[in-house]
Amino acid sequence: MANTNLASKSILIAAFSGRALAQSAARAGYRPLVVDCFGDLDMRAAADAWRCLPARVQVGFLKRPLIDALDELAEQAPTAPVGLVLGAGFECNPRLVAALAERYSLIGNSADTIRRVKDPETFFSTLDTLGIRHPETRRTPPNEAAGWLMKRVGGSGGLHIHDCPAEPRPDPRRYFQRFEPGEPVSLLGITSQRGAAFAATGQWTNPRPRRRYRYGGAVSGLRIDVDLETVMIDVALDVSKAFQLVGLVSFDFIVSPEGEPILLEVNPRPGASLDVLDDSAGTLFEAHVTSSVAARAGQSPATLLQSQWRPPRAKAAAYLYADRSELAAPPLDWPGWAADRPAAGTKIGRGQPLATVIAEAETPSEAIHLCRERLGILERLVYDAQIEREP
Repeated sequence: MANTNLASKSILIAAFSGRALAQSAARAGYRPLVVDCFGDLDMRAAADAWRCLPARVQVGFLKRPLIDALDELAEQAPTAPVGLVLGAGFECNPRLVAALAERYSLIGNSADTIRRVKDPETFFSTLDTLGIRHPETRRTPPNEAAGWLMKRVGGSGGLHIHDCPAEPRPDPRRYFQRFEPGEPVSLLGITSQRGAAFAATGQWTNPRPRRRYRYGGAVSGLRIDVDLETVMIDVALDVSKAFQLVGLVSFDFIVSPEGEPILLEVNPRPGASLDVLDDSAGTLFEAHVTSSVAARAGQSPATLLQSQWRPPRAKAAAYLYADRSELAAPPLDWPGWAADRPAAGTKIGRGQPLATVIAEAETPSEAIHLCRERLGILERLVYDAQIEREP
């Protein structure tokens, strides 16, 4: 059940893809006003109003068009928006977040917090001070490239990660991190000054020859060793305190073959795990808002989750990429388990996200298996429909 003081009020959302946030907000009783890059059918259905803007993965949204779109949505809203929620697409541009915070009530982490968390020197030196294990990380290229990754500051989705080339071109937006083998596990945290709560998800990649670390999907319902989970939560709490994190935050770990968690990065905003951890009441979105807005009234988002959150048993969500070829999305009778469905005629470049597939089952392994089956089914549906429309 949504907070009675905030339910049915308008709320602004901006993200590369705003669909998951918009759906969670609507389930929680809000009227989502969304700016994103895709304008997919599911986002449109969930949003009270929306605008679609182009953005580049490397630099995010342009300031003036984004502010104009948000202002327009706010002015036309039936009620004054309670604030602005940011999803993926802003970690690379804290200056833009600061500009947005001057105009709207920002729900979530401040521009300064985002800057410090995504700055490699600040973040990893803080981990060293806290005694938290992380991969060896540096801003200058290693002498020997083997066993090293090259990443982009503020990058997301795995597309910015590459095996370190023998002679990297100088780029102040890049940093280098030693590869660590192991099992990827992410903690989604809801954090505030009044408490915190965490849930784990497993993640996997969908590699391509030039994109070996491309994001594949996530699954909930993991059963994690109690000692391991305790250590991961302690790490997340220490990092949250050090950086004063608030709201929905993702802590990405690699669990080493010896069973030790290694912290790779923190994403200080709602992420892809919302699809597999949120419930039918939008409790995670409500907790995110509570962490920034209702906390002034003495409410704890952790208490909200403990009393109301009903996560799914095991749920998987994975991206379907247009890997066969570029295409114009055909008119299609989309399956009910597909999300981020592009409007007919939408141009999708080769290798770009086409849609999301969701599956729920009794166990994580069953959910992943069903999800992968559905990826194959949906790919065939889309490309067969495209062939039938070709002259």
